Amino acid sequence: MKKTLYWLAGVSAAVSLAACSNSDDASTDASAESVESVAEAALEDVTETPVEDEAASLDAEPPAPVDQETAETAGNDAAEAAAAVEAAMAADLAE
Repeated sequence: MKKTLYWLAGVSAAVSLAACSNSDDASTDASAESVESVAEAALEDVTETPVEDEAASLDAEPPAPVDQETAETAGNDAAEAAAAVEAAMAADLAE
């Protein structure tokens, strides 16, 4: 039942996207002159000078190193989560 619903949703999405598409050639609309003039117009009103963001300092303290036990625990937790997702997907497909 779920497979049929997924299939119908996919087909309806594909049909709706195809119905809304435009077959005009986009390469004729975008030329170097038209893109540059839009970019220049967007920057005309900028009069402020940029300021430095103090929070984005390159002198920031590096994170503390991770020990082997913490890394292995995180890896095992991730593997268990992945196995649970795979089992749930397999159960979903079996229905």
